[in-house]
Parts: sequence; C-alpha cells; structure tokens
Amino acid sequence: MRGLIVIAALLASYPVLLGAALWPAPLVFGAAALVSYAAEYAAPRLTRRPLELLGQVHLGVTMRFAARETAALLLVARAAGPDSAWSGVWAAGPESAWFVALAVSMFGVHGMRALHTTLALRLRQTLSRMPVTTRNLDVSALRIPKLPPGWLGDPRGLRFLYLDALPVLGAVWGAVAACCGAAMALALGAAGALALLPYVRRTRPLTDRVRVLEVVGAQVAAYRPEVILYFSGATAAAYQARMWLPVLERIDRRAIVVLRERGMARHLEPSSLPMVCIPSSADLMSFRALSSAKLCLYVSNVGRNVHMLRIPTLRSAFLNHGDSDKEASFNPFSRVYDEVWVAGPAGRDRYRKAKVGVRDECVHEVGRPQLQGISTEGPGLPYRTVLYAPTWEGWNDDLFHTSLMTMGPRIVRALLEHDPPLRVIYKPHPLTGHRDKAALRAHRRIAAMIEKAELAKSKARHPSRAEGPATYVRHLVVTGPEPHLYACFNQCDLLISDISSVVADFLASEKPYAVTNVAGLPEHAFHERYPSTEAGVLLGEDLAGLAEFLDGEDTLARARVKLRSYLLGPEYPDALTRFNAAVERVLTGS
Repeated sequence: MRGLIVIAALLASYPVLLGAALWPAPLVFGAAALVSYAAEYAAPRLTRRPLELLGQVHLGVTMRFAARETAALLLVARAAGPDSAWSGVWAAGPESAWFVALAVSMFGVHGMRALHTTLALRLRQTLSRMPVTTRNLDVSALRIPKLPPGWLGDPRGLRFLYLDALPVLGAVWGAVAACCGAAMALALGAAGALALLPYVRRTRPLTDRVRVLEVVGAQVAAYRPEVILYFSGATAAAYQARMWLPVLERIDRRAIVVLRERGMARHLEPSSLPMVCIPSSADLMSFRALSSAKLCLYVSNVGRNVHMLRIPTLRSAFLNHGDSDKEASFNPFSRVYDEVWVAGPAGRDRYRKAKVGVRDECVHEVGRPQLQGISTEGPGLPYRTVLYAPTWEGWNDDLFHTSLMTMGPRIVRALLEHDPPLRVIYKPHPLTGHRDKAALRAHRRIAAMIEKAELAKSKARHPSRAEGPATYVRHLVVTGPEPHLYACFNQCDLLISDISSVVADFLASEKPYAVTNVAGLPEHAFHERYPSTEAGVLLGEDLAGLAEFLDGEDTLARARVKLRSYLLGPEYPDALTRFNAAVERVLTGS
C-alpha cells in the first residue's frame, strides 16, 4: 500500500509542477519538486511493478527527470516578466543569455550521464565477456582491476540523474541560481565520467582473448586436475552443483569445477575447489589444460553437456542432483554417459525396470556422501517440529508431483492450527514457480499464512505470562540456500514432502515422514510405483491421514531402517568411502 501511495504522489507532482511553472508560483514549484524527488527515490524501494509499467508506456525514469527539467525551464521563462518576483535578478543580465545557458547546461548534464553510462557499460562488458573467468586460481598475471564503487560503476547512472535537482530547485530562486546549479551538476557529472577512465584503461589487456586463455590455462595445467565436476543451467538450479562441492573437497583426487554460465560461481557456496567458467563451446573443447583429467561428473541432463561429452579422453559419469523415484532419476538421456552413479540398490532397480537403454553393468552404487551429519535425533524442543518441503511443478505435466497448489495451503493451515502447537518449517523447492505461476502464488499464500501466525503468536506473548522463550513456537520460511535442507532435517521431528529426493535423503535420519499422493493412485499402486514411500504415511487429497501421522503411534520405524539401506546403500563402508572408491576405480582403470 505504501508503494502505491508513493507512486500516486510521484504522478500527481507533475501537474502541480506544470501549473506552478505557468502561474508562476516558485515556492509551490519548489515544494512539488521536493515531493517528486522524494517519491522518485522511495518508489523503487517500496514497489517495482508500477515503475516497470510506467517504463513500458514510455514514462521511464529518464523521461520523468526530463519532464521536471522542462518544467524548471518553463518556470524560469515565466518568472522573467517585469512583474515577476525575480524581475530584479533577471534584469542583472540579458534574458536570452541566461535562458540559453540554463538549457545548454541541462543538456550537458544528460550528455555527461550518457558518457558515464558508455564508460560503465564498456567496463562491465569487458569484464563479463572474458573468454574464461576463475575462482580459487591465481590469475594475478592478468592484472584484473578492482571494480569501481557500485554507485560509480552502475551503467544505469541513476545517481547522476539526481544531479538535476541542483538546477531544478535553483529555478525557484531564478535564472542565475538555476544556472549555477546546472553548472555544478555539469561539473559533478563530468567528474564522475572522468573517474571511470582509469578503470576502463586498466581492463584493455583483458580483451586479448588468446592471452587470457593462456594465463588461465597455465594455472589449471599446474593444478593438474584429475576429476571434473561439470555444470550448466539456470542460476536457480545452482543447488544441483552446490550439493556436490563438499564431497569433491573430501575425495583423494584433485577436482575442478567447470561452469558454462557467466556469474554462476557467485551462486555456489564458498569452496576451496578451483573453478573455471568457459561460456564458449569452442574454447571449452580446445582448453587443453583439462587434459590431465580422466573423469567428468555430471549433475543434470542439459543440452550443453554435449560439449564436454565430445572429449574422447574423459570418462563420463552421471551423478544426478538427487536420488528419487521421479522420472528424472531414470531418464533415457542417461544412456549417453559411460556410467551412471546411484546411491543404492533402488537406483539400479529404477533403470532396470524402466528399460531406457542403460545397461546394468554401467550402473554403480556409490551412496550419498552429502548425508553424513544428518542426525537420527530430533531437535529436542518442548514441542514437535514439522518440515513441509514440497517439490516444484516440473518441466511438464508428466513430471508433476508437487502438492503445493492443491494441498499445500491446507497442509500448512492444519499444522498451524494443531493442538498442541507445532513448529512449522516450510522450505519450497528452489525452482518453485519456474514453470507455473500458480505454484508461486500458492507459495506466497503459504508464506503469508506462516507470517500471520508468527505475528499472532508474538502479539499473544506478554511479559507477564509464564511462557518463556523455550516454549515459544517460532515458525520458519526458508527460501534461500541457508539454512540448508539437511540442517532443516536436523531441526525437525517429522517431514511432509512430495515424490522427490527429499524423501530418500530424509531416510538417513530414520525419522517419520509422510508423502503426498497428488495423482490419487491406490495405496498399493502408489507404493509399488514409488518405493521411497513404502515406510511413510500416505496423504491423499482429503488429508485423511494427516491427523494419524501427527498424533498416532509410530509403527514404521523398522521399515524405515530397512528402506534406508535399499535407497541409500549399506551403512558400512560409509558413503564417502564408496564414492571415493568409485573415483579411484575410474582413474586407475581397475
């Protein structure tokens, strides 16, 4: 609501500016200009959509600033008459000379902003178009300069637009003050543009493609990587590679991460692994510094995988980014890899039953090393915690397993209204809403419900009440990478999820879980099709099993222990040992 009020104030200021300029009424003009600038500054911080709509109808930010400047010029012209309040000041010099000076200075301010934007774009494009970028590699020989401060290097140059406040507000006191303000704005704009010149000059050597590739190649060759983790995809899918970084840090061989999308490294968690981003397929396939590696690991099936798959000296292994009963865990595309690595016998059986062309001898059970550290104990709080972690809507309706739109709000409402009180942790899939905006709307509805419940709880607490912090139920909505999903496992007593790798991973905790039956299959058919649900409670469309799950006796503890071995492999040797052994087998050819 505050955002809409600010937008209304911004739009209403322009008729007032025009009327005050024509009257002329300098003080009214000044007040309207101050309101206009304040609304312009506050609007993007409170609401963005209305501003985007204004831009679409050609009333963008530059046009709005130009309109204020035009009104200021009009005010100066109208206030120059013999009966005006500023007639004495105007008489100090030729009317036309002052007006022309003011107009030229205002055009000059925009010219300096255009020059600044040109230099800022040149700087950003030079750095963003490097043939290869790195992390955790010594490329000091390239002498990559530090970026200028954000306000100076921003190509949009919004802060420089506000320099026109000097002549616009100066117009309230007449042409001389407006011209002085314009001169100051012009000088400051020129100083900003000139300040960028040294940065642009220092980036010139980075345009030498051959040299950049040689310097980075030399550092990678000196590292002599043996294992490559390859990733390409949208930034929202960065979690797919992120989950494997700690594992590769702990294996006995030297690993490197190869990325394809610029800026992807910023979306990966801090890691000691060297990373190179090579956007060009030609540069990647000719990057000989990777020739020491013998194994390439893939975490998702994307089109850009083919560029690395074409390198004949690399043995390929598909890791996937989760081991689940979803169709993605037995995708026919998997047969393009030399090997498919799964967590346990369940993964092998999925490919065997699906008959998608992946030979049984190509499937290797390596465990899920990421799951080390998941506790089999609950958080030990005075109240129970339920984690609701629905999956996303999938790339098409055949992969639709999410309960978010049809059951999600009702599940969360039941949890929030449960007596005795429960703590709710809601962690949606990172790709929620990526294909279907209805999923995004459901997510926002759930988040609003939890926020409302949290607000009501906080208001209900009173210093005079005996209730202390230890018994206060604080709900949590997790939409970012932190806290990690596995940290949420350790903070909860129960899980409600959909068909996804979350279910299989949660079995490492051996805690009770429930799975939604979105398709409405009969119970026997559901368990047969999705083996990971066999030791969990089934939730249908009517949520009939929810009350029993929350309040009934846990009779599936032994079934969960048995299913854990089937899905994740044996407990001994541990998963990291088995994963490390798989790497050694490939590298040694044994």
